[in-house]
Amino acid sequence: MCQKQHSCSCCSVQENHEEHHHHSGGNINIFKMFFPAIVCAVLLLAALVLDFLKVPFFTSWIRLGWYILAYLPVGLPVAKEMLKEFKHKDFFNELSLMFLASIGAFYLGEYPEAVAVMLFYAVGENFQDLAVAQAKNNINVLLDQRPDEASVLENNEIRVMKAENVPVGAVVQLKPGEKAALDGELLSDSAVFNTSALTGESAPQTKETGESVLAGMINLNTASLMKVTVPYSDSKLSKILDLVQHATEHKAKAEQFIRKFAKIYTPAVFFIALMVFCLPYFFIKDYNYATWLYRALIFLVISCPCALVISIPLGYFGGIGLASKNGILIKGANFLDALLQVKQAVFDKTGTLTQGNFSVQKVQINSEFDEKQVLDWINLAESQSTHPIAAAIHEYINTKPDVFRIVSMEDLAGKGIKAEIDGKEILVGNFKLMDMFHIQYDEKIKEVVNTVVLAAVDKVFAGWIEIADQPKQGVQKDIQALHLLGIETTMLSGDKNSVVQKIAQEIGIDKAFGDLLPEDKVVRMEEIKKQTNGKVAFIGDGFNDAPVIALSDVGMAMGGLGSDAAIEVADIIIQDDKTSKIPLAVKIAKATKNIVWQNIIFAFGVKLLVMTLGVFGNIHLLEAVFADVGVALLAILNAVRLQKMKL
Repeated sequence: MCQKQHSCSCCSVQENHEEHHHHSGGNINIFKMFFPAIVCAVLLLAALVLDFLKVPFFTSWIRLGWYILAYLPVGLPVAKEMLKEFKHKDFFNELSLMFLASIGAFYLGEYPEAVAVMLFYAVGENFQDLAVAQAKNNINVLLDQRPDEASVLENNEIRVMKAENVPVGAVVQLKPGEKAALDGELLSDSAVFNTSALTGESAPQTKETGESVLAGMINLNTASLMKVTVPYSDSKLSKILDLVQHATEHKAKAEQFIRKFAKIYTPAVFFIALMVFCLPYFFIKDYNYATWLYRALIFLVISCPCALVISIPLGYFGGIGLASKNGILIKGANFLDALLQVKQAVFDKTGTLTQGNFSVQKVQINSEFDEKQVLDWINLAESQSTHPIAAAIHEYINTKPDVFRIVSMEDLAGKGIKAEIDGKEILVGNFKLMDMFHIQYDEKIKEVVNTVVLAAVDKVFAGWIEIADQPKQGVQKDIQALHLLGIETTMLSGDKNSVVQKIAQEIGIDKAFGDLLPEDKVVRMEEIKKQTNGKVAFIGDGFNDAPVIALSDVGMAMGGLGSDAAIEVADIIIQDDKTSKIPLAVKIAKATKNIVWQNIIFAFGVKLLVMTLGVFGNIHLLEAVFADVGVALLAILNAVRLQKMKL
């Protein structure tokens, strides 16, 4: 019975809904759910027919007994749950409101209305449960994409085993149409994947040898091989599931307000209803206690805050679901609210606004050095780095570094690398690194617009490599979309200032700052927060971005290429690394807020109107029940509508 599963205390209704639907998923037995209401409806209809026909035996105690029999299937579960809440010292809630109203109607001899109050309440609750279950089921179907098994290649034989037992380093075969169960690295020459479960994008993506394949991606063409790189529980999809499951723990202000409001509102309603019944006695000469008791009962029925307590959290859940469907993972409803207040979007450059696919444009090694030898040392020094610049150097030099030749290595954050190789001190990095070790170089190199990697051997400048990156496709349009939403844009980067300014001008960024160390980014971010009249969002992807993401009001991480540290501290994760999802996230936040406020205004408006009509005797108890159930259902359906929106 719905009421058993949905203990509708105004303070605990949301949790009970979530608990119930977490277990039920989408597999609800609708007939079983509605069966008590059907039995009640049949008995009530039969009683109404007997009343209408004025059947002789259907009078007095027999008539009362029949209506009580009709009442029990829907009334008993409510009474049981009400008593459970009483044990927890929760005396003023929806259950006690409805139970008191129906018992009061029995006392007044309004037997049909007494049964109808509880019947329509039960039917309304059932429909609410279905709406909530559907909302949660949409999210679960969308996200729970992990297959339970994987085909592991061992000794040239395929062995099917539980995905959670597949070790890191194992080779897994993906058949055409099969879904990856784990994260890995493609071993085959190329493969085409449907990535919509993770990114919300329907267009297939072609992956080449060595590129990442994530759990949830579907292999579309030929059989492919991939090497598992992380355990099943640590896959990006597993983290997504965990994030969404815990997203509702972070309440929005509107949710927190409604929950606190309900704790005060419900006892107040009981008190006002008591006043509606008692006060007229002192002011009206022909006071009729039955009339005013009836009006007080109407007041109790319509005042139930269930529509708000359920539909507002469900509205935020719908917003989180819509975002997930579009490849945007929001860790809590409070971050949806925070997005609406963002006035400044601060971006990292490499991998966020640019493709992160650097390529070597020019190599200039001083004549006193052997070019091949210097490039070999540079390749070795960058061998431990996962930065896109290092990847570009490895690709250009195209030889596997012999890491055993490295005696020591030190990563100097924001500057570069110091290493001892073949008995030589090798420095590879930017101008700050050269200045730090007092290396003399040609100042004209600073005039090169693109990114420059400099090298020194035993304190002597050896040469430089020019590397270029390109803005992501469509990023200019995305920055423009943010401007149209009233959000200013800034770029912070450790790259050369000339490169940073060139990219900023090309894509339409308002302000840009280059040559920043990680600690400089933090300082600059603090300055931006002080100067901004509103919240500040930071969007980045690298390990070095984690402190700035944590410092921002709304931290966003690029989840496809982003480091685990950045993703861990971020409030919002963009699964496909596309900047177009940033203005989309703001639009989803706006749509969510609109739905929430529509529900608040609609519910309060209708309830206030019916309460007023009830006090002045212009409405019947049955009509009050219809109004209460109708408001709750419409508010919930309005919240669920979010998940179907196209923005």
